[in-house]
Amino acid sequence: MRPSPRLLSLLAPVLIGGIYFLAASISLILSRFEGGIAFIWGANALLMAQLLTSQRIYWFRAILACALASAVSTALFGMGPAAAIPMMLMNMAESLAVAMICRHYASGRNIMVALVPLAIFVGALCGVNALAGLGSALVASHLTSVSFGASWLQWYWGHVLGGLICTPVLVMLMQGEWSRWFRATSPRLRLEALGLLLLLGGVTCYIFYQDRYPLLFVPLLPLVIISFRAGHHGAAASIIVLATVGGATSALSDGYLSSIAVSPGAKTQFFQIYLAFSFLLSLPVAAELNGRRRLFQMLRESEARYRIIAEHCGDMVLNLGTDGRIGYASPSVLEQIGCAPSLLIGQPAADLIHPKDRALVAAACRRALEKPRDIHRVEFRLLRAVDDLDWYEMVARAVMDEQDDATGIVCTIRDMSRHKARQHALQQVASHDSLTGAASRRAFLERLEMEIGRLGGRDQSCLLLLDLDHFKAVNDSHGHAAGDRVLAAFVERLKPGLRSKDCIGRLGGEEFAILLADMDIHRASAVCERLRRMVADEPVHLSTGQSVTVTFSAGLVELDGVANAAAMLEAADKALYRAKNSGRNCLHLAA
Repeated sequence: MRPSPRLLSLLAPVLIGGIYFLAASISLILSRFEGGIAFIWGANALLMAQLLTSQRIYWFRAILACALASAVSTALFGMGPAAAIPMMLMNMAESLAVAMICRHYASGRNIMVALVPLAIFVGALCGVNALAGLGSALVASHLTSVSFGASWLQWYWGHVLGGLICTPVLVMLMQGEWSRWFRATSPRLRLEALGLLLLLGGVTCYIFYQDRYPLLFVPLLPLVIISFRAGHHGAAASIIVLATVGGATSALSDGYLSSIAVSPGAKTQFFQIYLAFSFLLSLPVAAELNGRRRLFQMLRESEARYRIIAEHCGDMVLNLGTDGRIGYASPSVLEQIGCAPSLLIGQPAADLIHPKDRALVAAACRRALEKPRDIHRVEFRLLRAVDDLDWYEMVARAVMDEQDDATGIVCTIRDMSRHKARQHALQQVASHDSLTGAASRRAFLERLEMEIGRLGGRDQSCLLLLDLDHFKAVNDSHGHAAGDRVLAAFVERLKPGLRSKDCIGRLGGEEFAILLADMDIHRASAVCERLRRMVADEPVHLSTGQSVTVTFSAGLVELDGVANAAAMLEAADKALYRAKNSGRNCLHLAA
């Protein structure tokens, strides 16, 4: 029967406190060579690993358990009861501060996996212990014969090296990294890693057993090889083997370390520094390799997705170099432009584009290279296009290297001909009155504004405002269908009397406007009179067999190139009002 989660949560602090007490007691018994602070201290690494891998709600229990363990071990095996509380406070402050810094600046990232979280951990460990060591050295220098400076160095090196060597390994253990690696790794690679670790153990045993030659650099070669082959898991296992075999060999034999004429504490610090530098040599290599493996896997997945999309979609996909030449063309090119993709490789992409649009596409490609993180769109015609409806849309984005420099462009090209045709049809519907075929009010006003801006006080153009006489009587007598027929026929009769560059628009109801471009007011007046006769001389025949004679009143204004469209319409409307009041079926000029 498995224990309940509540029971496990209660037992966890007891377990962590017990292990902390054991690690602290062993360090105090074996490494207080000068009677002061221990030269080896890995107990805080256990608490830091626990804080780095657990939720914050469980921190208080773990810290309380380890604080009790620290105080008891110091009182029993360290500097006595007087130092128990101060040393406990320093130990807890160190572990908590390092954990909080790492959780804040490297949240959610394993310190073994990437260089940035590893650097944050090392920096926090070194900086926090530089401050915590001051308080501990003050206590030790008062209670023992060891000086303040020596006590600070003993604390600093023991805690920094112990934390650096043990914390990453313990983090991996608590996060289940070892078991996941074992399950995810092939038997061949597991056997290879085991063989390399045995080789490292044998080399380490010999190097520390002999005392003739300084060969401490030799184990670094198998250590780096293991890091390459097994990643950060192999790097952590290598440090465990190096520390265990090297430490045991040095303790049980008169090997290389015994030949160094320094104190036991100095030899211990030397060995820890050796382990730390070995660790810092292998772990960044492993972290970088791990990042490259993930990147390589992501690239392979991205390549697979890209191939499926490029080879099975209807859009054309092209890879362009920075010189604009084609490096890859998808199979859909054959269907879209009738050319085999292989024939396009190495050819300038500009050769496929209509000459009128090449500058536009080239500008879009330059923007893609200058702003590689943005997506750029451009519409253009292919060289084979026979009219303005054969349009394509290109979506382009730069391809970047490791330094985020653009090395080329990948683009998709989609046939936009049908979309352009629909867009043109919608524009036609929006810009023309559906009943009469004249320009809509909005389209006419836009044309009027453009004409005013074009004049600029140099040329002459006129605006003619028309209103059908007694149109309400037509609707009342013959019905609205007859009224619609009269409006449509009215525009049909006007068009033969206008030039292609003139524009007629329906402003609303029975009110129309005509823009007479490049025409002074005298010629415009003559045109208006001719139009009035053309409309009046030809009655409109209705479906009922009856006929309706149509006349209109008009107001004419000359555009000055300064006043806006609203002012011109207002002036023409005033002239039209005077024409209506003077008997209708006549023209009046604006004042």
